[in-house]
Amino acid sequence: MKVRSSYWQLLPYLWPEWPLLVRGLVCILGFVLLTVALPYLAGQVAFFVGQGKVNQIAYWLGLATLVFLMRGLCQYGQNIFMIAAALNMVLNLRKRVYAHLHKLGLDFFETTQTGDLTYRLTEDIDRVGEIVDKLSHQFLSNFLQLIAIPAYMLYLNWRLTLAGLILAPLMAWLIGLFGQKLLVLSRQSQNHVSNLSALLTEVFSGIRIVQAFAAQGFEIKRFNQEAEYNRQARYRAQQLKSIQYPVIGFLEAVSIMLLFLLGGWQISQGNLTSQGFISFLAAVALLIQPIDLMISNYNEYKQTEASVERIFELMARKPSISEKPDAKELPRVVGKVEYRHVSFAYDPGQPVLKDLCLRASPGDVIALVGSSGAGKSTLINLLLRFYDPQSGQVLIDGIDLRDVKLNSLRRQMGIVPQEITLFSGTIAQNIGYGQEELDLKAIQEAAKIANAHSFISQFPQGYHTWVGERGVNLSGGQRQRLAIARAIVHNPRILILDEATSALDSESEALVQEALERVMQNRTVFIIAHRLSSVRRADSILVLERGQVVEEGTHASLLSQEGRYARFYAQQFYET
Repeated sequence: MKVRSSYWQLLPYLWPEWPLLVRGLVCILGFVLLTVALPYLAGQVAFFVGQGKVNQIAYWLGLATLVFLMRGLCQYGQNIFMIAAALNMVLNLRKRVYAHLHKLGLDFFETTQTGDLTYRLTEDIDRVGEIVDKLSHQFLSNFLQLIAIPAYMLYLNWRLTLAGLILAPLMAWLIGLFGQKLLVLSRQSQNHVSNLSALLTEVFSGIRIVQAFAAQGFEIKRFNQEAEYNRQARYRAQQLKSIQYPVIGFLEAVSIMLLFLLGGWQISQGNLTSQGFISFLAAVALLIQPIDLMISNYNEYKQTEASVERIFELMARKPSISEKPDAKELPRVVGKVEYRHVSFAYDPGQPVLKDLCLRASPGDVIALVGSSGAGKSTLINLLLRFYDPQSGQVLIDGIDLRDVKLNSLRRQMGIVPQEITLFSGTIAQNIGYGQEELDLKAIQEAAKIANAHSFISQFPQGYHTWVGERGVNLSGGQRQRLAIARAIVHNPRILILDEATSALDSESEALVQEALERVMQNRTVFIIAHRLSSVRRADSILVLERGQVVEEGTHASLLSQEGRYARFYAQQFYET
């Protein structure tokens, strides 16, 4: 049953490669038939060697040479066609898994280790491709040989053949037993390797913090511990294999010795000729390699089953946010935003927003103020439809967000996060992120509005300057202005600013603030405010507390109320 729940799920990805599979199958059949001919040729050569007939020996040896040549060509064909089919399947599977991951919501990525996902998309899928290649030609070829060669042996002498196969059931049982144990150990090993990959991704991404806190020793210990767990799991698997091969090898040796004993007795009784016995032994010799490869392939088959399970575990994940079948394109919006009695909780029984109502007219600047956990970021996440409210509605221009296609919604919004993420690539690629064909004119216009054009022009390669992973080649202020340019390059009607100046020096803050003043014009803007100096000119300031709006007004009106906002303001500007 487990096989059907894992390997059988690969068939839809392998089926499109049926033309390659058919060619490979033809080559496999040719290879097996030519292999079965070899014991007969060996018997004929042995017979004429005994008679000393050189011409006949040369004839049969020439024929054997031709068979070996044709067999080699068939082997090449089965290898090249099947590996092509396996690699195509791997590419298709990897594309499908990656595309599926992009359909999953933030809740999935917030609880899943990046390194684990990376390992599944790379190493696990590659392992599956390797075993599919082996199963499609090695396993099938060996399986057919294990049918055809014993059939020829039965034709030569059925008594001797049955005696040689007397230990086959025991060998099959042992192979299955070892395989099941290898599957368990492989699951453990794959999990440890994924943990190791996730740890490396986490540490190298935050290497500045690691070094700043002198935590290298701590991280080395963590790495050593995970590496040791992985070593132990892999050692147990190799230990099991080391037991398996001598045991199966011993049983093979006993079977062969039994054949010599019974063969000699059959010859003495006149039931078998020496020529037939040599042909029989040649067939036995040809069986050894398929048996060994079948054992090896079966071990890998069981070990890779863990990878198959891990891949389709991802494919089984359902998106928490999905489009309705009749979802429509959101037309060009004017920027009216409304929250109607919205309630939301990440965990049942722990509400983050409670019956929240909010209205923003086109062109309004709305500032969200409150302590950590008050619901500011959650409110924005609902606007971007990263999550859906448990009750209530979020509407843009009177249209419920759940009725529109996600891309048409998010394309009409721009966001400048507090923690800037830039990707490896050029400055132009980062500003025009998501464009298949870069619109350099629009990119330059956005950069000018964001106060970024001047510093970009100073680079020798200008907009084609490589920014490095996560933008490490740029200063904080430069990264921030690139993020602003990226947010407005599509001219969104709704703009989200997650305190874009909170981590900048005074000079950079002034340049960024000037850019923000420019980009906020004629747009509906939501500001998540940490520094209250950035919200003084907001049309409306909402003070959130425990998921509810407890104060609302302009900067001046809220100060005059001497409430929560006034206390927040006093803490930032009057206390030392």
